[in-house]
Amino acid sequence: MRKLDRYIFSRLFTITFFVLIVLICVYILIDFSENSDDFADQGATISQIWNEYYLNFIPEMIRLVSPLALLVACLYLTGQMTERLEITAIKAAGISMYRLIAPYILFGLSVAILISFLDAYIIPKSNAERIAFEKQYLSSRSDRIDRGGLYRQESANTIFNVNHFDPNSQTGYRAMLVEFNDNYDISRIVTANRMDWVDSLNTWKFEGFRERVFQGESYVDSTNREQLMEMNIIPRDLARRTSDIYQLTYPEAMSYIESIRRVGAGEINLPLVQFYGRVAYPISILVVSLMGFALACERRKGGKGFYIATGLVFSFIYLVLMKVIEPFGAAGTIDPLYAAAIPHLLFLVMGLVMLLFTKK
Repeated sequence: MRKLDRYIFSRLFTITFFVLIVLICVYILIDFSENSDDFADQGATISQIWNEYYLNFIPEMIRLVSPLALLVACLYLTGQMTERLEITAIKAAGISMYRLIAPYILFGLSVAILISFLDAYIIPKSNAERIAFEKQYLSSRSDRIDRGGLYRQESANTIFNVNHFDPNSQTGYRAMLVEFNDNYDISRIVTANRMDWVDSLNTWKFEGFRERVFQGESYVDSTNREQLMEMNIIPRDLARRTSDIYQLTYPEAMSYIESIRRVGAGEINLPLVQFYGRVAYPISILVVSLMGFALACERRKGGKGFYIATGLVFSFIYLVLMKVIEPFGAAGTIDPLYAAAIPHLLFLVMGLVMLLFTKK
């Protein structure tokens, strides 16, 4: 069995690697043919296109197509063994189907752990560089979540508002900070015509600064042309985008979500479902390895063509289900954790049922 395990493991690796290369090459060719005019119009050079865009896109493509590549490998290898009656011979030798599936699960687990590590620490950096390139040369629309009239909870007793914030220059216009006392009466109001983030000092610089401190029925009014202002709000809290989560490592993503809760910003369900989806995505690799084996370990009419076609149909339904449920999680109709987990759990149960009903 050890020799058989090594054979299956090595064959799965070879086929998966080959399918990954083919899918990535096909995607690059299609993407370049669609975007070549935009590249030329915006003045992107071949070196920039390859080094800043496609090289940074390859890690993300590996993550996205790994389940499909592994499914094809499982279907092809198992179907080949079935057609050659190798599966029948293995059964006749008294080897359980549950034992035979062990190298499939081990390989799927290895790939899932690798993809999870890449997605946690490597892919976000390449995504950040790729998305920056897309914004400069490809994107014709903004993916900003917050646009104008931003309100944040600076602290338990302080509300902050800025009329407009430019994330590129990290500059806000017409800012106001209102502080309340324990009786919920206004105790202090700070306004500014403009606010700029001073990165070296990790603080804000207010221009056209005005402060009013209320004392009973009167207040003390003071003004200043420029004033440094420390707040529990950073530029990221005012310039959220739908792609933010995909540019952050797992620890950074958790900190980002916590900062959204801290400042009281809305639309927290969207980054939550995106983060949970990232964490749960490697489960799909284990699921497809299980389903691929269960589907192809019996001889069926149509041979390997049937296995591949059926596997692609399952993959399509799997992907559609993930994409259909995600908006419900983002809207809060379904808990974001459930929205990320339901497709994987559903297909995991389906794979286990298929395996149970497979001829032993």
